[in-house]
Amino acid sequence: MAFLVQNNIWFIYLRSKQLTMSTLSQRINNLSESATLKMTKLGRELAAKGINVISLSVGEPDFNTPEHVKNAAKKALDENYTRYSPVPGYPDLRQAIVNKLKTENNLDYDISQIVVSTGAKQSLSNVILTLIDPEDEVIIPTPYWVSYSEMVTLAEGKSVFINTDIESNFKITPEQLEAAITPKSKLFMFSSPCNPTGSVYNKEELAALVKVFEKHPNIYILSDEIYEHINFVDQHESIAQFESIKDRVIIVNGFSKAFAMTGWRLGYIAANKEIAAANDKLQGQTTSGTCSIAQRAGIVAYEQGLESVLEMKKAFTRRRELVYNLLNDIPGVKTNLPEGAFYFFPEISSFFGKKDADGNVIKNSADLALYLLNVGHVATVGGDSFGNDNYIRLSYAASDESLTEALRRIREALGKLA
Repeated sequence: MAFLVQNNIWFIYLRSKQLTMSTLSQRINNLSESATLKMTKLGRELAAKGINVISLSVGEPDFNTPEHVKNAAKKALDENYTRYSPVPGYPDLRQAIVNKLKTENNLDYDISQIVVSTGAKQSLSNVILTLIDPEDEVIIPTPYWVSYSEMVTLAEGKSVFINTDIESNFKITPEQLEAAITPKSKLFMFSSPCNPTGSVYNKEELAALVKVFEKHPNIYILSDEIYEHINFVDQHESIAQFESIKDRVIIVNGFSKAFAMTGWRLGYIAANKEIAAANDKLQGQTTSGTCSIAQRAGIVAYEQGLESVLEMKKAFTRRRELVYNLLNDIPGVKTNLPEGAFYFFPEISSFFGKKDADGNVIKNSADLALYLLNVGHVATVGGDSFGNDNYIRLSYAASDESLTEALRRIREALGKLA
């Protein structure tokens, strides 16, 4: 009897596993887990065991949201902004975005061209889903933010990668762009400043790419500008400034990085009216309007200046120099000086083929990231998830003390590999 019960339980378990696997769509089975979120999760699991883990894996400012922005949210609650908002966002928030684009970027839009979403991540996804049909090609320079290619997969498109490396400061040339274009090319997507490399395209470099796009009027350009204000070189340059292609440019931006508002989930697009209306339509059938309280806070963030942003940028400037010098002191690590964002993307392939104390071979960047987590207790992210396996990404959105200790641990852990 016990044998029959055990066998029935085992049959039910196997049957449930079979049903679970067969009922999931191919769409979700084709998606990969976010590597940045995975490493953050693994780091938290170690920390929960009492291990002191320093996380350099998450793309999140370590500052608090400015007080005037938080006060705006409190005021919004008192004024009962607690009901559904318009799908593309409150008109006065969209107007604040229009004003920002004109004042800071010298770009002319009206509110019908702005759609506010639940974070820049949703904005990116909306754009791809409204533009890409099966087999359409999306050109993506590498390294790229981990979700770009997965969003293309979700839309059943095909990612076409343009490889770059540290020698070119991770920037593509017009010749590389031209060579990647085919009759199936529909969209080009990139970030400047870039996650994960911190690379920033200047006006002349963008103008050279624009000359290529002018020859291919069927290609749209998705410009991810979420790190706009964390820029250590000249002023931010948007590819939307070039009138010859502006109608094909979709700007994605938001409040998370500049105003330390990652948890508020507030992003937006600026695009031509057809694309904006399509994003509005899609969003109306998925999430509808984003959080009403976050939107009211966003208005104040854009209307009351960049003082808090500039203070945060000063800290990132100091930390960038600190980490750059510490990385350069580690034998076998090769790095450049990022021009924006808050990441380093050092080349670490010299450690491939080496063994840890247990004889395990470091075969790739994912192995090295796990080794640094388990031995050095520092969470980083392997470059394979960003399209370049010879690198790892480190965020320097942490205190000077944490960064100094983290780089000490990394140097010590790498020194143990033989």
